[in-house]
Amino acid sequence: MDRVFFELRPTGQARMAYHQTIGARRHRFDDLRTLLARASPLRSGDLLAGVAAVDEEERVAARMALADVPLRSFLSEPAVPADDDEVSRLILSQHDAAAFAPIAHLTVGGFRDWLLSETTDGPSLERLAWGLTPEMVAAVSKLMRNQDLVLAARKRRVVSAFRTTIGLPGRLSVRLQPNHGTDDPRGIVASTIDGLMYGCGDAVIGINPAGDNLANIVELLRVLDAIRERFAIPTQSCVLTHVTQSIRAIEAGAPLDLVFQSIGGTQKTNESFGISLALLDEAAAAVASLKRGTVGTNAMYFETGQGSALSANAHHGVDQQTIEARTYAVARRYAPLLVNTVVGFIGPEYLYDGKQIVRAGLEDHFCGKLLGVPMGCDVCYTNHAEADQDDMDTLLTMLGVAGVNFIMGVPGADDVMLNYQSTSFHDALYLREALGLRRAPEFEAWLERMGIAGADGRLLGGAGRGQALLGMAEAVGVGS
Repeated sequence: MDRVFFELRPTGQARMAYHQTIGARRHRFDDLRTLLARASPLRSGDLLAGVAAVDEEERVAARMALADVPLRSFLSEPAVPADDDEVSRLILSQHDAAAFAPIAHLTVGGFRDWLLSETTDGPSLERLAWGLTPEMVAAVSKLMRNQDLVLAARKRRVVSAFRTTIGLPGRLSVRLQPNHGTDDPRGIVASTIDGLMYGCGDAVIGINPAGDNLANIVELLRVLDAIRERFAIPTQSCVLTHVTQSIRAIEAGAPLDLVFQSIGGTQKTNESFGISLALLDEAAAAVASLKRGTVGTNAMYFETGQGSALSANAHHGVDQQTIEARTYAVARRYAPLLVNTVVGFIGPEYLYDGKQIVRAGLEDHFCGKLLGVPMGCDVCYTNHAEADQDDMDTLLTMLGVAGVNFIMGVPGADDVMLNYQSTSFHDALYLREALGLRRAPEFEAWLERMGIAGADGRLLGGAGRGQALLGMAEAVGVGS
Protein backbone atom coordinates (compact mmCIF):
# COMPACT_ATOMS: atom_id res chain seq x y z
CA MET A 1 0.00 0.00 0.00
CA ASP A 2 1.31 3.45 -0.89
CA ARG A 3 1.08 5.62 2.19
CA VAL A 4 3.27 8.61 1.38
CA PHE A 5 4.09 10.56 -1.75
CA PHE A 6 5.24 14.03 -2.78
CA GLU A 7 3.01 16.50 -4.58
CA LEU A 8 3.88 19.81 -6.19
CA ARG A 9 1.54 22.49 -4.86
CA PRO A 10 0.48 25.58 -6.81
CA THR A 11 2.95 27.65 -4.78
CA GLY A 12 5.74 25.51 -6.20
CA GLN A 13 6.63 24.16 -2.74
CA ALA A 14 6.98 20.39 -2.39
CA ARG A 15 4.81 19.07 0.43
CA MET A 16 4.08 15.64 1.76
CA ALA A 17 0.69 14.00 1.41
CA TYR A 18 -0.33 10.74 3.04
CA HIS A 19 -2.58 7.88 1.98
CA GLN A 20 -3.88 4.75 3.64
CA THR A 21 -6.20 2.15 2.13
CA ILE A 22 -8.61 0.14 4.26
CA GLY A 23 -10.71 -2.31 2.26
CA ALA A 24 -12.12 -0.48 -0.74
CA ARG A 25 -11.71 2.97 0.81
CA ARG A 26 -8.59 5.04 0.20
CA HIS A 27 -8.00 7.79 2.75
CA ARG A 28 -6.02 10.90 1.89
CA PHE A 29 -4.39 13.35 4.31
CA ASP A 30 -3.06 16.45 2.61
CA ASP A 31 -0.25 17.23 5.04
CA LEU A 32 1.26 16.26 8.35
CA ARG A 33 -0.91 18.69 10.27
CA THR A 34 -4.04 17.05 8.87
CA LEU A 35 -2.69 13.58 9.53
CA LEU A 36 -2.00 14.42 13.17
CA ALA A 37 -5.48 15.83 13.64
CA ARG A 38 -7.26 12.86 12.06
CA ALA A 39 -5.20 10.43 14.17
CA SER A 40 -6.22 12.07 17.46
CA PRO A 41 -8.62 10.26 19.79
CA LEU A 42 -12.12 11.72 19.58
CA ARG A 43 -12.65 14.94 21.51
CA SER A 44 -15.25 17.66 21.27
CA GLY A 45 -12.76 20.49 20.71
CA ASP A 46 -11.42 18.95 17.50
CA LEU A 47 -14.98 18.43 16.28
CA LEU A 48 -15.72 22.07 17.03
CA ALA A 49 -12.60 23.13 15.13
CA GLY A 50 -13.52 20.94 12.15
CA VAL A 51 -10.23 19.01 12.20
CA ALA A 52 -11.34 15.66 13.65
CA ALA A 53 -11.65 12.41 11.70
CA VAL A 54 -15.09 11.95 10.17
CA ASP A 55 -15.42 8.45 11.61
CA GLU A 56 -13.47 5.71 13.35
CA GLU A 57 -12.28 4.17 10.09
CA GLU A 58 -10.63 7.42 9.05
CA ARG A 59 -9.09 7.73 12.53
CA VAL A 60 -7.62 4.22 12.26
CA ALA A 61 -6.37 4.92 8.74
CA ALA A 62 -4.66 8.09 9.95
CA ARG A 63 -2.96 6.22 12.76
CA MET A 64 -1.74 3.52 10.39
CA ALA A 65 -0.29 6.15 8.07
CA LEU A 66 1.17 8.12 10.98
CA ALA A 67 2.97 5.04 12.29
CA ASP A 68 5.05 4.95 9.09
CA VAL A 69 6.06 8.63 9.15
CA PRO A 70 9.80 9.14 9.84
CA LEU A 71 10.46 11.23 12.94
CA ARG A 72 12.71 13.45 10.80
CA SER A 73 9.63 14.65 8.94
CA PHE A 74 8.59 16.79 11.88
CA LEU A 75 11.77 18.85 11.57
CA SER A 76 10.96 19.89 8.02
CA GLU A 77 7.20 20.36 8.41
CA PRO A 78 6.25 22.17 11.65
CA ALA A 79 2.58 22.02 12.62
CA VAL A 80 2.50 25.83 12.40
CA PRO A 81 4.77 27.51 9.80
CA ALA A 82 7.81 29.06 11.45
CA ASP A 83 7.46 32.25 9.41
CA ASP A 84 4.16 32.93 11.15
CA ASP A 85 4.88 31.83 14.67
CA GLU A 86 7.59 32.47 17.27
CA VAL A 87 6.74 29.25 19.11
CA SER A 88 7.55 27.26 15.97
CA ARG A 89 10.83 29.13 15.66
CA LEU A 90 11.55 28.37 19.32
CA ILE A 91 10.85 24.66 18.77
CA LEU A 92 13.26 24.47 15.85
CA SER A 93 15.94 26.41 17.72
CA GLN A 94 15.64 24.11 20.73
CA HIS A 95 16.20 20.93 18.75
CA ASP A 96 19.44 19.15 19.67
CA ALA A 97 20.55 17.00 16.72
CA ALA A 98 23.06 15.06 18.83
CA ALA A 99 20.41 14.13 21.39
CA PHE A 100 18.06 13.11 18.57
CA ALA A 101 20.64 10.94 16.79
CA PRO A 102 19.94 7.64 18.65
CA ILE A 103 16.33 7.60 17.39
CA ALA A 104 16.72 9.63 14.19
CA HIS A 105 16.24 6.52 12.04
CA LEU A 106 12.88 5.62 13.61
CA THR A 107 9.33 6.10 12.39
CA VAL A 108 6.59 7.21 14.77
CA GLY A 109 5.55 3.59 15.18
CA GLY A 110 9.12 2.53 15.79
CA PHE A 111 9.47 5.28 18.38
CA ARG A 112 6.44 3.90 20.24
CA ASP A 113 8.04 0.46 20.33
CA TRP A 114 11.30 1.98 21.56
CA LEU A 115 9.57 3.89 24.35
CA LEU A 116 7.80 0.78 25.62
CA SER A 117 10.88 -1.44 25.39
CA GLU A 118 12.22 -2.81 28.68
CA THR A 119 15.67 -1.54 27.73
CA THR A 120 14.53 2.09 27.49
CA ASP A 121 14.93 3.65 30.93
CA GLY A 122 14.77 7.04 32.63
CA PRO A 123 18.34 8.14 31.89
CA SER A 124 17.92 7.37 28.19
CA LEU A 125 14.72 9.43 28.11
CA GLU A 126 16.44 12.27 29.94
CA ARG A 127 19.26 12.32 27.40
CA LEU A 128 16.72 12.33 24.57
CA ALA A 129 14.52 15.20 25.79
CA TRP A 130 16.08 18.10 23.85
CA GLY A 131 16.24 15.95 20.71
CA LEU A 132 12.45 15.71 20.65
CA THR A 133 10.00 18.23 19.26
CA PRO A 134 6.46 18.59 20.62
CA GLU A 135 5.02 17.31 17.35
CA MET A 136 7.06 14.10 17.68
CA VAL A 137 5.77 13.35 21.15
CA ALA A 138 2.21 14.34 20.23
CA ALA A 139 2.38 12.02 17.23
CA VAL A 140 3.56 9.00 19.19
CA SER A 141 0.97 9.60 21.91
CA LYS A 142 -1.77 9.19 19.29
CA LEU A 143 -0.61 5.62 18.69
CA MET A 144 -0.63 4.70 22.38
CA ARG A 145 -3.24 3.19 24.64
CA ASN A 146 -3.82 4.72 28.07
CA GLN A 147 -1.66 2.07 29.71
CA ASP A 148 1.16 2.86 27.25
CA LEU A 149 1.02 6.53 28.27
CA VAL A 150 1.26 5.54 31.92
CA LEU A 151 4.10 3.07 31.44
CA ALA A 152 6.29 5.34 29.33
CA ALA A 153 5.72 8.43 31.50
CA ARG A 154 6.51 6.44 34.65
CA LYS A 155 10.04 5.85 33.39
CA ARG A 156 10.81 9.57 33.23
CA ARG A 157 11.38 11.70 36.32
CA VAL A 158 11.71 15.47 36.02
CA VAL A 159 13.00 17.03 39.24
CA SER A 160 12.71 20.74 40.09
CA ALA A 161 13.43 22.67 43.28
CA PHE A 162 12.95 26.00 45.02
CA ARG A 163 12.42 25.53 48.79
CA THR A 164 11.23 21.96 48.28
CA THR A 165 12.45 19.32 45.85
CA ILE A 166 9.61 18.14 43.62
CA GLY A 167 9.43 15.11 41.33
CA LEU A 168 11.74 12.67 43.10
CA PRO A 169 10.95 8.95 42.70
CA GLY A 170 8.33 7.74 45.16
CA ARG A 171 7.16 11.28 45.92
CA LEU A 172 3.93 13.17 45.26
CA SER A 173 3.52 16.88 45.98
CA VAL A 174 0.36 18.96 46.33
CA ARG A 175 -0.48 22.53 45.47
CA LEU A 176 -2.51 23.89 48.37
CA GLN A 177 -5.17 26.09 46.72
CA PRO A 178 -6.82 28.32 49.37
CA ASN A 179 -8.92 30.45 47.03
CA HIS A 180 -11.58 32.75 48.47
CA GLY A 181 -14.46 34.49 46.73
CA THR A 182 -13.54 37.92 48.13
CA ASP A 183 -9.83 37.34 48.89
CA ASP A 184 -10.60 37.60 52.62
CA PRO A 185 -7.27 36.95 54.40
CA ARG A 186 -9.06 35.13 57.24
CA GLY A 187 -10.66 32.68 54.82
CA ILE A 188 -7.38 32.19 52.97
CA VAL A 189 -5.49 31.54 56.21
CA ALA A 190 -8.17 29.11 57.41
CA SER A 191 -7.98 27.09 54.20
CA THR A 192 -4.19 27.18 54.30
CA ILE A 193 -4.07 25.86 57.86
CA ASP A 194 -6.59 23.15 56.94
CA GLY A 195 -4.42 22.03 54.03
CA LEU A 196 -1.21 22.08 56.03
CA MET A 197 -2.82 19.96 58.74
CA TYR A 198 -3.53 17.37 56.04
CA GLY A 199 0.10 17.51 54.92
CA CYS A 200 -0.57 19.44 51.70
CA GLY A 201 1.36 22.38 50.29
CA ASP A 202 4.77 21.00 49.41
CA ALA A 203 4.42 21.96 45.72
CA VAL A 204 3.20 25.50 46.38
CA ILE A 205 0.60 27.45 48.32
CA GLY A 206 -1.07 29.18 45.39
CA ILE A 207 -4.01 31.58 45.27
CA ASN A 208 -6.13 32.45 42.24
CA PRO A 209 -7.02 36.01 43.22
CA ALA A 210 -10.59 37.26 42.93
CA GLY A 211 -9.27 40.81 42.43
CA ASP A 212 -6.30 41.39 40.16
CA ASN A 213 -5.28 44.94 41.07
CA LEU A 214 -1.67 45.38 42.16
CA ALA A 215 -2.42 46.40 45.75
CA ASN A 216 -4.49 43.24 46.26
CA ILE A 217 -1.80 41.04 44.70
CA VAL A 218 0.89 42.48 46.95
CA GLU A 219 -1.31 42.06 50.05
CA LEU A 220 -2.02 38.41 49.24
CA LEU A 221 1.69 37.74 48.70
CA ARG A 222 2.42 39.27 52.11
CA VAL A 223 -0.28 37.17 53.79
CA LEU A 224 1.17 33.95 52.37
CA ASP A 225 4.74 34.91 53.15
CA ALA A 226 3.80 35.81 56.73
CA ILE A 227 2.38 32.31 57.27
CA ARG A 228 5.46 30.71 55.72
CA GLU A 229 7.92 32.77 57.74
CA ARG A 230 6.07 32.48 61.04
CA PHE A 231 6.31 28.69 60.98
CA ALA A 232 9.46 28.36 58.83
CA ILE A 233 7.52 26.28 56.30
CA PRO A 234 9.79 24.90 53.56
CA THR A 235 7.52 25.66 50.65
CA GLN A 236 6.88 28.41 48.11
CA SER A 237 3.92 30.71 47.62
CA CYS A 238 2.36 32.16 44.50
CA VAL A 239 -0.47 34.47 43.56
CA LEU A 240 -1.62 33.43 40.09
CA THR A 241 -1.78 36.87 38.51
CA HIS A 242 -0.73 38.03 35.06
CA VAL A 243 3.02 38.09 34.50
CA THR A 244 3.03 41.89 34.16
CA GLN A 245 1.51 42.19 37.63
CA SER A 246 4.19 39.88 39.01
CA ILE A 247 6.88 42.11 37.51
CA ARG A 248 5.24 45.16 39.10
CA ALA A 249 4.97 43.35 42.43
CA ILE A 250 8.69 42.55 42.30
CA GLU A 251 9.42 46.20 41.56
CA ALA A 252 7.24 47.14 44.56
CA GLY A 253 9.31 44.92 46.85
CA ALA A 254 6.65 42.26 47.42
CA PRO A 255 7.83 38.87 48.80
CA LEU A 256 7.28 37.00 45.55
CA ASP A 257 8.59 33.44 45.19
CA LEU A 258 7.24 32.25 41.83
CA VAL A 259 6.12 34.03 38.68
CA PHE A 260 2.93 32.52 37.26
CA GLN A 261 1.51 32.65 33.75
CA SER A 262 -0.96 30.77 31.57
CA ILE A 263 0.72 29.90 28.27
CA GLY A 264 -0.22 28.40 24.92
CA GLY A 265 1.33 26.55 22.02
CA THR A 266 1.14 29.25 19.34
CA GLN A 267 2.19 32.86 19.19
CA LYS A 268 -1.40 34.01 18.67
CA THR A 269 -2.59 32.05 21.71
CA ASN A 270 0.05 33.72 23.83
CA GLU A 271 -0.89 37.10 22.42
CA SER A 272 -4.45 36.40 23.56
CA PHE A 273 -2.99 35.98 27.07
CA GLY A 274 -1.16 39.28 26.66
CA ILE A 275 2.30 37.73 26.58
CA SER A 276 5.25 37.02 24.32
CA LEU A 277 8.49 35.13 24.74
CA ALA A 278 10.27 38.44 25.30
CA LEU A 279 7.91 39.30 28.16
CA LEU A 280 8.42 35.87 29.75
CA ASP A 281 12.17 36.37 29.40
CA GLU A 282 11.84 39.64 31.31
CA ALA A 283 9.79 38.03 34.07
CA ALA A 284 12.17 35.08 34.42
CA ALA A 285 15.12 37.45 34.81
CA ALA A 286 13.25 39.55 37.38
CA VAL A 287 12.31 36.64 39.63
CA ALA A 288 15.76 35.06 39.32
CA SER A 289 17.29 38.29 40.62
CA LEU A 290 15.44 37.86 43.94
CA LYS A 291 17.28 34.60 44.75
CA ARG A 292 14.60 33.52 47.25
CA GLY A 293 15.02 29.78 46.72
CA THR A 294 16.95 27.72 49.26
CA VAL A 295 17.41 24.30 47.60
CA GLY A 296 16.97 25.31 43.96
CA THR A 297 16.42 28.16 41.51
CA ASN A 298 13.36 27.01 39.51
CA ALA A 299 11.03 29.99 39.94
CA MET A 300 8.41 29.88 37.15
CA TYR A 301 4.93 28.32 37.36
CA PHE A 302 2.95 27.74 34.16
CA GLU A 303 -0.59 26.51 33.59
CA THR A 304 -1.87 25.05 30.34
CA GLY A 305 -4.89 23.23 28.99
CA GLN A 306 -6.18 21.68 25.80
CA GLY A 307 -8.58 24.03 24.03
CA SER A 308 -7.10 27.44 24.87
CA ALA A 309 -5.81 27.93 21.31
CA LEU A 310 -9.23 27.19 19.84
CA SER A 311 -10.84 29.61 22.30
CA ALA A 312 -8.51 32.30 20.96
CA ASN A 313 -9.04 31.27 17.30
CA ALA A 314 -5.29 30.69 17.25
CA HIS A 315 -4.98 26.97 16.49
CA HIS A 316 -3.97 27.23 12.80
CA GLY A 317 -6.00 24.10 11.98
CA VAL A 318 -3.91 21.99 14.38
CA ASP A 319 -5.58 19.55 16.77
CA GLN A 320 -5.75 20.67 20.38
CA GLN A 321 -3.52 17.94 21.80
CA THR A 322 -0.65 18.77 19.42
CA ILE A 323 -1.02 22.45 20.29
CA GLU A 324 -0.90 21.52 23.97
CA ALA A 325 2.36 19.61 23.46
CA ARG A 326 3.82 22.69 21.76
CA THR A 327 3.00 24.65 24.92
CA TYR A 328 5.59 22.57 26.79
CA ALA A 329 8.30 23.84 24.45
CA VAL A 330 7.51 27.32 25.75
CA ALA A 331 7.54 26.07 29.35
CA ARG A 332 10.86 24.25 29.20
CA ARG A 333 12.64 27.35 27.91
CA TYR A 334 12.33 28.73 31.47
CA ALA A 335 13.24 25.66 33.57
CA PRO A 336 10.03 26.02 35.64
CA LEU A 337 9.34 24.64 39.09
CA LEU A 338 5.80 23.61 38.14
CA VAL A 339 3.78 23.07 34.97
CA ASN A 340 0.13 22.28 35.51
CA THR A 341 -2.30 21.03 32.88
CA VAL A 342 -5.71 22.21 34.10
CA VAL A 343 -7.16 19.37 32.14
CA GLY A 344 -10.94 19.67 32.48
CA PHE A 345 -11.26 23.32 33.43
CA ILE A 346 -12.10 24.86 30.05
CA GLY A 347 -15.27 22.81 29.72
CA PRO A 348 -17.14 20.23 27.64
CA GLU A 349 -16.80 22.24 24.43
CA TYR A 350 -13.21 20.96 24.38
CA LEU A 351 -13.28 17.78 26.48
CA TYR A 352 -16.85 16.57 26.55
CA ASP A 353 -16.92 13.83 29.16
CA GLY A 354 -14.94 11.85 31.69
CA LYS A 355 -13.43 9.59 29.08
CA GLN A 356 -12.04 12.50 27.09
CA ILE A 357 -10.74 14.23 30.23
CA VAL A 358 -8.95 11.08 31.40
CA ARG A 359 -7.33 10.57 28.02
CA ALA A 360 -6.25 14.21 27.76
CA GLY A 361 -4.72 14.21 31.23
CA LEU A 362 -2.63 11.13 30.46
CA GLU A 363 -1.54 12.57 27.10
CA ASP A 364 -0.51 15.89 28.61
CA HIS A 365 1.48 14.25 31.39
CA PHE A 366 3.23 11.90 28.97
CA CYS A 367 4.11 14.60 26.44
CA GLY A 368 5.32 17.03 29.08
CA LYS A 369 7.50 14.44 30.80
CA LEU A 370 9.14 13.33 27.52
CA LEU A 371 9.99 16.95 26.76
CA GLY A 372 11.56 17.37 30.20
CA VAL A 373 8.84 19.43 31.87
CA PRO A 374 7.95 18.99 35.60
CA MET A 375 4.31 18.03 35.05
CA GLY A 376 1.44 18.25 37.46
CA CYS A 377 -2.26 17.97 36.75
CA ASP A 378 -5.37 19.66 38.07
CA VAL A 379 -7.62 16.60 37.91
CA CYS A 380 -10.82 18.56 37.42
CA TYR A 381 -14.07 19.15 35.58
CA THR A 382 -16.71 21.84 35.29
CA ASN A 383 -20.22 21.28 36.55
CA HIS A 384 -21.72 21.20 33.04
CA ALA A 385 -19.36 18.47 31.76
CA GLU A 386 -20.47 14.85 31.42
CA ALA A 387 -18.08 13.79 34.18
CA ASP A 388 -18.13 13.05 37.88
CA GLN A 389 -15.80 12.36 40.78
CA ASP A 390 -15.49 8.69 39.85
CA ASP A 391 -13.94 9.75 36.53
CA MET A 392 -11.53 11.98 38.41
CA ASP A 393 -10.62 9.12 40.77
CA THR A 394 -9.66 7.08 37.71
CA LEU A 395 -7.45 9.81 36.26
CA LEU A 396 -5.96 10.62 39.67
CA THR A 397 -4.97 7.01 40.24
CA MET A 398 -3.52 6.54 36.76
CA LEU A 399 -1.48 9.74 37.06
CA GLY A 400 -0.19 8.59 40.42
CA VAL A 401 1.01 5.35 38.87
CA ALA A 402 2.50 7.35 35.97
CA GLY A 403 4.60 9.42 38.38
CA VAL A 404 2.88 12.81 38.24
CA ASN A 405 4.87 15.47 40.10
CA PHE A 406 1.95 17.15 41.84
CA ILE A 407 -1.83 17.47 42.05
CA MET A 408 -4.22 20.05 43.51
CA GLY A 409 -5.45 20.24 47.07
CA VAL A 410 -8.71 22.22 47.23
CA PRO A 411 -10.86 22.38 50.39
CA GLY A 412 -13.64 19.85 49.85
CA ALA A 413 -12.56 19.48 46.18
CA ASP A 414 -14.97 22.33 45.32
CA ASP A 415 -13.31 25.64 44.44
CA VAL A 416 -15.68 28.32 45.75
CA MET A 417 -14.04 31.10 43.72
CA LEU A 418 -13.45 29.43 40.34
CA ASN A 419 -16.60 27.25 40.53
CA TYR A 420 -15.20 23.94 39.36
CA GLN A 421 -14.52 20.51 40.84
CA SER A 422 -10.96 19.45 41.58
CA THR A 423 -9.17 17.16 44.06
CA SER A 424 -9.25 17.56 47.82
CA PHE A 425 -6.74 17.24 50.63
CA HIS A 426 -8.24 13.79 51.28
CA ASP A 427 -7.59 12.72 47.69
CA ALA A 428 -3.87 13.29 48.20
CA LEU A 429 -3.99 11.12 51.33
CA TYR A 430 -5.71 8.38 49.31
CA LEU A 431 -3.13 8.44 46.55
CA ARG A 432 -0.19 8.40 48.93
CA GLU A 433 -1.70 5.53 50.93
CA ALA A 434 -2.63 3.47 47.86
CA LEU A 435 0.72 3.88 46.08
CA GLY A 436 3.14 4.34 48.97
CA LEU A 437 4.07 7.89 47.97
CA ARG A 438 5.82 10.40 50.25
CA ARG A 439 5.90 14.20 50.29
CA ALA A 440 8.83 16.38 49.26
CA PRO A 441 11.62 15.53 51.73
CA GLU A 442 12.08 19.06 53.12
CA PHE A 443 8.33 19.45 53.73
CA GLU A 444 8.01 15.99 55.21
CA ALA A 445 10.71 16.77 57.78
CA TRP A 446 8.87 19.98 58.70
CA LEU A 447 5.59 18.11 59.23
CA GLU A 448 7.37 15.81 61.66
CA ARG A 449 8.90 18.75 63.56
CA MET A 450 5.47 20.37 63.81
CA GLY A 451 3.86 17.22 65.18
CA ILE A 452 1.57 16.88 62.17
CA ALA A 453 3.05 13.69 60.70
CA GLY A 454 5.30 10.93 61.93
CA ALA A 455 8.66 9.78 60.63
CA ASP A 456 6.83 7.45 58.24
CA GLY A 457 4.98 10.38 56.67
CA ARG A 458 1.57 9.35 58.05
CA LEU A 459 -0.56 11.98 59.75
CA LEU A 460 -0.55 11.72 63.54
CA GLY A 461 -3.72 11.32 65.57
CA GLY A 462 -4.64 12.86 68.89
CA ALA A 463 -5.75 16.24 70.15
CA GLY A 464 -2.23 17.65 70.24
CA ARG A 465 -1.55 17.30 66.51
CA GLY A 466 -0.16 20.51 65.03
CA GLN A 467 -1.13 22.73 68.00
CA ALA A 468 1.41 25.43 67.13
CA LEU A 469 -0.04 25.72 63.65
CA LEU A 470 -3.62 25.77 64.90
CA GLY A 471 -2.73 28.71 67.08
CA MET A 472 -2.34 30.73 63.91
CA ALA A 473 -6.10 30.68 63.47
CA GLU A 474 -6.65 32.61 66.67
CA ALA A 475 -3.86 35.02 65.85
CA VAL A 476 -5.59 36.19 62.65
CA GLY A 477 -9.12 36.02 64.08
CA VAL A 478 -10.34 33.06 62.06
CA GLY A 479 -13.70 31.93 63.39
CA SER A 480 -14.21 35.08 65.52
